[in-house]
Amino acid sequence: MHEAKTTLSRLVDRVAEGEEIVLARNGEPVALLSPLKPVRRRPGRLKGRIRIEAGFEDPLPSAVLEAFRGRKR
Repeated sequence: MHEAKTTLSRLVDRVAEGEEIVLARNGEPVALLSPLKPVRRRPGRLKGRIRIEAGFEDPLPSAVLEAFRGRKR
């Protein structure tokens, strides 16, 4: 564990290259450092599941705009 603390950035570099590293305390495995799998985006996967209501792009009421500007009415 002490070695991992002192060499963490090097261990992270190795993990980023695809290696899995087991961390042990007193010879007993306690944790696994492993690379994250990239999240793949799929454009259009929410098509038909999101609906934008009429008026979405209408100007905000003046009271709301003033609140965003930090002014109270």
